[in-house]
Amino acid sequence: MAQKTKTTHKIKIKKGDLVKVIAGNSKGKQGKVLQVLVDANRAVVEGANIVKKHTKPSAANPNGGIIEKEAAINISNLALIDAKTGETTRIGRKVNAEGKIVRYAKKSGEEIK
Repeated sequence: MAQKTKTTHKIKIKKGDLVKVIAGNSKGKQGKVLQVLVDANRAVVEGANIVKKHTKPSAANPNGGIIEKEAAINISNLALIDAKTGETTRIGRKVNAEGKIVRYAKKSGEEIK
């Protein structure tokens, strides 16, 4: 049998970036990226894609009950917010003066971090 090959793309959004959700139920919400799941091509964004999780009582949570938490969103549904303009922008990569590869906002040309 032929082995399935998985296509992987360079994920341009990183942990700590300020992003806006551009599609889905949380469309329009902004938040900081808490975690990036590279294998699943998803990211967890603070305050976006809230789901209810039913938990059993445990030592950490003696009462159990329903907990609201952030679930992962596909990377394609997120857009980086440019620090300079405050608008959403695409991300490019270029070599800076020190010869290091850096990310930059395509709208303003500003380096990211």
